[in-house]
Amino acid sequence: MKLASFEVGTPVGPERRLGVVDGDSLLDVTAGYASILESDGVRRPNRRAEGIVPPDFLEFLRTGEDAVEAARTVLGWDFGVGDGVRGPGGARIRYDVDEVRLLSPLPRPTSIRDFSVFEGHAAEQEKPDVWYDLPVFYKGNPDSVVRPGADVTWPTWEENLDFELEVAAIIGTPGENIDATDAADHIAGFTIFNDFSARDVQFREMEMPFGPAVGKDFANGLGPYFVTADAFDKDGATVRTRVNGEQWMRGSLSEMYHSWGEMIEHASQSVTLHPGDVLGCGTIPGGCCLDLDRWIEPGDTIELEVDGIGTLAHTVVTED
Repeated sequence: MKLASFEVGTPVGPERRLGVVDGDSLLDVTAGYASILESDGVRRPNRRAEGIVPPDFLEFLRTGEDAVEAARTVLGWDFGVGDGVRGPGGARIRYDVDEVRLLSPLPRPTSIRDFSVFEGHAAEQEKPDVWYDLPVFYKGNPDSVVRPGADVTWPTWEENLDFELEVAAIIGTPGENIDATDAADHIAGFTIFNDFSARDVQFREMEMPFGPAVGKDFANGLGPYFVTADAFDKDGATVRTRVNGEQWMRGSLSEMYHSWGEMIEHASQSVTLHPGDVLGCGTIPGGCCLDLDRWIEPGDTIELEVDGIGTLAHTVVTED
C-alpha cells in the first residue's frame, strides 16, 4: 500500500491530509473512513475516523495497525470515480494526484539516523575496520526536511553541492534492544531520502572525528510517497538518478553490506526507537556527484527514482 501526505486549500487556509494511492488518484483516508463508518450507522463518524486513521502521518504511525487496516479498508471500498463523492459534512474523498501539492510524509521526523552500508560508495576512500564491523551512522537534522518538488537553496558558503540517493526505513512500532531478526516487525515502511551534502564543508568538518554537521544540516529531502513494508522490495529494488532529465546512474539495493535488521539492532542498543524515526541506508553507489566525479550546478533539477516508491525531485537554486 502506498500513502502520501498532501495539501489542499480550504476557506481558512491550506490543510494537510493523508491519502492512499488508488491508480492516479488519492483517497483521503480520514474522510473515506468516515464515509464508511457513516454507512454502517456509526454516530459522529468524522470524530471516530480521526481517532482511528488521523490525517497527520506521524499520528497515523503512532496509532499503529488499526490505522493501517482502516487505510486498507478505504483503498478497497468502492467510492466511484471523479471528485463528486463526499464524506460526512461534505468532505471530499478522491483527488487527482496532479491537483494537489505532495508533502513529505514526515515534515519533522522524530529523528534522522543516516547509515553507510554500501561498500561501493566513496570507493576511493579506504574504509576502516569498524565500517565492516558495525553499521555506523550519524544523526541528521530533522528540522530541515524539504517537501517533494521544493527548491533547495544552494548554501552561499559552498562550492561543491551534492545530492545523495538513499532509501529510508520509517519506524512504526517502538522498541529497544531490537534483535536483527525481529527488526522487520518495527518497520512501518519506506520512502526516498535525498541527503543533500555540502562536500567542501563536510570534509573540512570531518577532519575532527565527530562526523558531519553543518555540511549535512541544511536540507533533507523525503518522499514523495510512503510504501508499507509488505509492498516494497527492501533488499533488491532498482534505483536511478537523473539530472535535468539525463540518467546519471542506475543501481540496486542488493549491494547492501549491512542489512536493515543489523542497522536497527545497532541503533536500538539501550535506546528506544520511536514511530517516525527515519533510518537512511546511505548513498547507493553512483548515487551522488562524489562517486561520479560529475557535479551539479545552480538551476539543475535532481530526480531520484526508486522502483516501488516513485520519484523524488528537487531543483537547486541560488539566493536572490
